[in-house]
This record gives sequence, C-alpha cells and structure tokens, in this order.
Amino acid sequence: MTLARLAARHGVATSYSPSAGLTVDVPDATVVAVLAALGVDASTPAALRRALADAEAADADRLLPPSLVRWGDGPVPGLSDELTVVGTPVEQLPLGVHQLDVLHRDGRTATATLVVAPAAVPQPEGRAHGFLVQLYSLLSGRSWGMGDLGDLAELASWSGRTLGSGFVQVNPLHAAVPGTPTDPSPYRPSSRRFPDPVHLRVEDVPEYAYAADRTRLDELTERAADLRQRVLTKGELIDRDAVWELKREALDLLYRVPLGPGRRAAYCDFLAEQGGALEDHATWCALAERYGPHWRRWPEGLRDPRSAATGRARRELIDRVHFHSWLAWLTDTQLAAAQRAAREAGMPIGLVHDLAVGAHPEGADAWAQQDAFAPGMSIGAPPDAFNALGQDWGLPPWRPDVLAASGYAPYRGLLRNLLRHAGALRIDHVMGLFRLWWVPEGHPPTDGTYVHYDAEAMLAVLALEAHRAGAVVIGEDLGTVEPGVREALAERGVLGTSVLWFERDWAGTGQPLAPETWRPGCVATATTHDLPSTAARLTGEHVQLRHRLGLLTSPLATEQRAARAEVSEWLGYLERLGLLPDARGDEEAEVIAVHRFLLRTPARLVGVWLPDAVGDRRPQNLPGTWDQYPNWRLPVAGPDGRPLTLEAVTASPRLHELMRVFRGVGGRSGPRTAPPGARPS
Repeated sequence: MTLARLAARHGVATSYSPSAGLTVDVPDATVVAVLAALGVDASTPAALRRALADAEAADADRLLPPSLVRWGDGPVPGLSDELTVVGTPVEQLPLGVHQLDVLHRDGRTATATLVVAPAAVPQPEGRAHGFLVQLYSLLSGRSWGMGDLGDLAELASWSGRTLGSGFVQVNPLHAAVPGTPTDPSPYRPSSRRFPDPVHLRVEDVPEYAYAADRTRLDELTERAADLRQRVLTKGELIDRDAVWELKREALDLLYRVPLGPGRRAAYCDFLAEQGGALEDHATWCALAERYGPHWRRWPEGLRDPRSAATGRARRELIDRVHFHSWLAWLTDTQLAAAQRAAREAGMPIGLVHDLAVGAHPEGADAWAQQDAFAPGMSIGAPPDAFNALGQDWGLPPWRPDVLAASGYAPYRGLLRNLLRHAGALRIDHVMGLFRLWWVPEGHPPTDGTYVHYDAEAMLAVLALEAHRAGAVVIGEDLGTVEPGVREALAERGVLGTSVLWFERDWAGTGQPLAPETWRPGCVATATTHDLPSTAARLTGEHVQLRHRLGLLTSPLATEQRAARAEVSEWLGYLERLGLLPDARGDEEAEVIAVHRFLLRTPARLVGVWLPDAVGDRRPQNLPGTWDQYPNWRLPVAGPDGRPLTLEAVTASPRLHELMRVFRGVGGRSGPRTAPPGARPS
C-alpha cells in the first residue's frame, strides 16, 4: 500500500483495466522503475518510506498545484479565499501562460503556472471535405524521387479550385533521424518541432536561379529524374536516403549563393524568432554529420548540449550550423507557400499537419531537451484484444513534472511551430494528453504502466496555441480510450476521428451505427494510413496480404469468411439506405457508396484517403511488420499497382467520379470535372 500511495502522488498507475470488468495489477518493479525516471527513489523499503514522507510533507505545504487553468472568463479552481494574488488580478490577465504569485494569509508564498485559455479551440467554418495523403507517396513530374512541398502546394491548389475541397491532411513532416538507411516512418522523427528539408522542392528556392555551378546542378537534376522514373516506371521503392543525397548536394551549391537584402532580412527574422531551439537543432544536425546520428555514442562532452565541449564544437562547425538553420528556414518558407496556395484556392482550412506522439530517442529533440524526457522509458500501448503482447513504440516520454515546472515551454514551442502554416493540426494518439503507457527499457510492453499528465493544462495550452493560429484541432482517438477522454476533448472543441468500419453499437447489438447517430465533432473517413484501403477491404486483398506475410492468427479460410461477412454486412446496410442501388459487385460503385454514407453523417469534416480515390489496394503502413513489408515507401498507385504521378491522379476518371459525391459540400460551388489530362494549376 505504501508503494501505491507514493505512485498515486506522482500520477503512476499501479493497475489498469484493458476491458470492462477486468483489472490487471502492474508489477511492483515497473512502478519502482517509473518512479525512478521521475526522480523518485523507491528502490528499498527505507527509500520508499522516505520518498512517501517527503511527498506527503510537500503536499501538506503546497498552497497551489503546479499548474492552474482559467478557461475563458471562468474561475480558477485551486485558488482559495486564503490566498491573495500578487500583482494583476487573475480576472484581468489576458490569454497566455503566466507565472502566478500568491500570498497566504499566514505569510507563506507560492508560485504556479497559470494558463489562461479560450473556452475552446477554433471550429471549422461549415462542413468541408478534403484529401488525406502521405506526401512522400505523391510524386509529380518534377519530384526528385518522392513527393515534395511543391507537390503539396499543387495538390492543394488544384483540389481547392477544381473539387471544392476544404483541406489536405498530410503525414508528419517532422525532421527525420539521418542514417543508412533512415527510418522511413514519419512517426519516429528526430525533431517534432522542425520540418525535414528532404521535402524541399529545390528548384523553388530563389537562389537556384543564381547558382554558379550550373553543370553540377544539371547533373543532379538528371539523376533526380532517373530516381523518379525508377519509382514510377520500374517498380522501385521510394528511397528517402537517395533523395536526400541529391538534394543535400544541390542545396550545398545554393547555400553558396549570397542572399539578397530582403531574403537576408527575412532569414535573420526567422533566426531571431526561433532562437535557441533552432540553434540546438542545427547544432545536433552538424554534430550528426561528423559523429553519426546516435548522440549517446558521441564523445562524452558532446552528449550534453550545454557543455563547454559542445560550445567549442558549435563554434568549430559554425558554417554547418548555419547551413542547417538555413535549411529549416527554406522549409518553413515553402510550407508557408503551400498553405498560402491552399487558402488562395478557396480552402477554408488548407493544410492539416500531423503531430507524431513522440520523438526518436537518438534525435535532436531528445538531445536538446534531455531534462524534459524520462530516462530509460519508452511509450507504447498495453495488451488489448487486438494485440495480446502490447506495443513498444521506442519513443521517450515527456516528464509531466518537468513540463509543469517549465510552464509547458517545450510543448508550447512545439505547437507554435507546427501551427505556423497550418489551418488545422491532427494529434496522433491524442489520449497521450491525458496518460501514456510507459515501458521500462529492456522490458516487454506487458510490464508497462500508465503515467498521467495534467490534462487540463495540456488541453489549455493546446487551445491557447490553436486560438492564436486560428487553427482547428483533430484528435486521433482510435483504440483504447480512457472513460471521459472523448467527452473532455469534445468540450474543448477538439474533433475526433471516426472510421467507418469501427463505428458500431459496441455496447449493444454490435450493428453498424446509423449515420445520423455519428458524433458531429469528428473527421469521418473510410480508412487511415494504418488500415487497408477501401478497395482492398472490399475485395479481401488485405487478408491475402497478411496471409502471404504470415501475419494471420487464424486459418486463411476463417479470416476470409470473417472479412467477407463484415463487408457483406456493410454493403447490405448501404443498400438498405439506398446508397448502393443495383451495383453490388461493382467495386467503384461500392467505394462511392461508402463515401455517400460518410456524407450522411453529421461529421464536420469528411476525409478521403487519396489512394482510395484512384483504387490503390496497398496500405502505406502495415502495423506489426518491419522489413517484411515496404512501410512508408510506396508511391500512390492505381488498382493494377502501377504508380501514378500527381498529374495522373488529378486526371483520374475514377477520382473525379468519386468526388462528384461531394458536389456542394461546405456551401461552395463544389467539384468541377476536369478535362482528361488536366494538370494541377
């Protein structure tokens, strides 16, 4: 009981409920290890007693919790009549994060972080539809082997003007950890705060026109064209490392071109705005070039970003530090251009950026913010009905106590940068604002436990930064969700994610939910990047794929019967609703019916997985695989598996037939059919 009491005071769970009516006790060793990562020693009975006594004494003396929140013009829970606020009265404080100083009537003083936030995040202007796409997978005739920010701008401009789309949602564009090979997953980045320059369109950098070594640039462009063609016509996978090798050499040439006065002023403004965070990021990049991407293997002095050795190395590598800072600025400017193109095309939202749940333990964020991350811990998911072994994502968690003590500075800086050029932000595993499953290093996920965060403060900071950016917020709330979480998110205006195949009356009949009973506050979709495409599900090809890879847990025939039964049930329901008249067995008509159903729901946003629009059968990511399947490396393709360029996608008759369903959605003129061969504007 002593360990449980100590754990509770630090937000560490000693049991959890994977399903209704079932409680699982967390091993004591796990609780002790997690407490140690929070700076609490419970390794021996004596240490445990001391830690508990210290915690209880601190609680008794505490006048205020570490963080306080005022929503809108409401009260501030936690402020008693015995406390007097020093300085500006709370009700007069503007939106923002403040240090609150109070004086107790007995003379004691205390300080806490006060977040004054709007009552809710911004909401969509009416109803809208848009594409969901993994940017790397969408290659145009100008791409250097993978989709880039120029392609994103063209897709947004074309879909806004031609189809009346309201948004384009992309995968995380965070900076990746370099290596050979680079981890292709956009959900294990080096830095979540800064974007990856691999997404740059080199020719759109203004200095490209003034580079002196035109011969070398032409050679690189020719090699890029060959790389693109190998993906598009020869069936090769997207090779991020090869793309970056070409772009890095080209950008090194452009870096030698002096910036004009206006460009230099803009760059200096960016440096001043980003400050020490950018300097740390660029320093890590420069050190990684010299010593490799694993900072825990660097010379000892360089493992500390604040050491004298790191300071000397930064001065020695100052040109490379400036180079990587310049790359961050270039990427920021092209992101801004893509969002500008989206809004100029009439999109009410524009770009929807994606925030990964964590950053790589060897990356720039983990190096620069070591105090904020829990040492020896990784986040994941507990065992459940879908994965009896649980999951370990290999990402270090933020320490909730350090976040609170810093006034949520790392979290605020992260959100502010992501929202710079976004009309909306999708938060992967949004339940992580409330609690995360921590797994001690070297232990299986089954030996983990939940650690709770101050959800009120995390939501308040999110609402504050979204308000400042005028951005909608979407939470990926699929899977196991703690009771009350969806309600708390909805109260603050955070949209959820609803996927057709999962929307059933799980508490009752198990039948598909009637469209009118779906929650309005969501993005309604037919699938996601982690699920089979709609065509694959309708044809059963997703079962065959898992069978070929040895991933099925039941005999093939059993899995196929279950998959056919699920699809047949949904198609029968669509027929009864009049959404699939006389077309059973017509795959394209069935895909259209699925999206007609989504439009029957009250969902504020409806997302169309771009591969669905052209009949692609391959998932972009197949959870549970590593080298068995080319996750995150496939170009968008047609039903025959042949890759399609952006130009071919925008001219696809199948896409245009599907998008006619969305005519008039959002109160705009709606889709206008493009002539065959139409190119993005």
